[in-house]
Amino acid sequence: MYETFYGFSAKPFQLRPDPHFFFGSKGHKRAMAYLEYGLSQGEGFIIVTGEVGAGKTTLVRNLFNRLPSDQIVAAHIVNTHLDPEDTLRMVVSAFGLPYEGASKTDLLTRLEKFLTEVDRQGKRALLVIDEAQNLSARTVEELRMLSNFQTDDKSLLQTFLLGQPEFRATLHSPGMQQLRQRVIASYHLGPMDAQETRAYIEHRLATVGWSGDPAFDEGAHAAIYAYSGGIPRKVNTLLDRVLLMGYLEEMHAFTEADISAVISDISEEFQLPEGQAAPVQETLPGAALGSLPQELRTLDQRVGERRVASVEVLDERMMRLEKSIVSVLSILKKIVATPQGAVTQPMDNQE
Repeated sequence: MYETFYGFSAKPFQLRPDPHFFFGSKGHKRAMAYLEYGLSQGEGFIIVTGEVGAGKTTLVRNLFNRLPSDQIVAAHIVNTHLDPEDTLRMVVSAFGLPYEGASKTDLLTRLEKFLTEVDRQGKRALLVIDEAQNLSARTVEELRMLSNFQTDDKSLLQTFLLGQPEFRATLHSPGMQQLRQRVIASYHLGPMDAQETRAYIEHRLATVGWSGDPAFDEGAHAAIYAYSGGIPRKVNTLLDRVLLMGYLEEMHAFTEADISAVISDISEEFQLPEGQAAPVQETLPGAALGSLPQELRTLDQRVGERRVASVEVLDERMMRLEKSIVSVLSILKKIVATPQGAVTQPMDNQE
């Protein structure tokens, strides 16, 4: 594995979001400032949007690492392909409350009692909804209604909504006026620029003990930025493959040509065979789910669950692939290193 080859303590470009690798680009620092500002207000909604792979989940996990557990009780929901009642069950479950077989009235009663008890203990409840672009307008309205839980002087539940840019279309739809009035801060997390992308790469390498090996020249960094567009996940995907190639070919320096070769390999892997059409989009927009029969909504929810888990599954598959390649490489090296006489000698003895 390339970690040992380069002397790293871990994989620097894993796909799985890890707050230990959090990099404070200008955009991420501002987004974190908005989240912290929201926390200080203790009420309302905070909205953070960003492109796929922009680092929203890592941002949230970094925030969770910094939360004072003796002051804030937090729940995080990622699977959002749900109808309003299922979303309520998910909220109740995320806070560790029983939900199976309960009616909506029971769920609301349990949640209110829990939030009241949290407040009585001098703490605050925080709900973080990831992948908010999958929420239907009815589900968003259900979440807004939960913000009505309050005492005489304070709200009992605060909510952060994080999603892709299309969530803003839901937010600005005609029926969302009451929610918009409760949004106390909103921020769009854009991609990093070229300089930040280079700093991001060096930060992740340094986190695992990098001391200049391997090296990347100016052309290599330019090629990485041109391919990734400053999106952290695309940088991670590319650099993980680059380092794997470096290990297999025993490389300690990378040029623009090396990066381009890996980009070409990745592009070929995702090309459809000749004559095969692209599959029809499986997942429907969140706003359309409410009008579908239950069977179709269930199917789309399952598709959504597979998409949520795909990043970690892909990361695991890549690790297995690396192990297989390393095993084959070891066998080939032994074959090449074995003297020819050592193979033919047993035949001579038999004669």
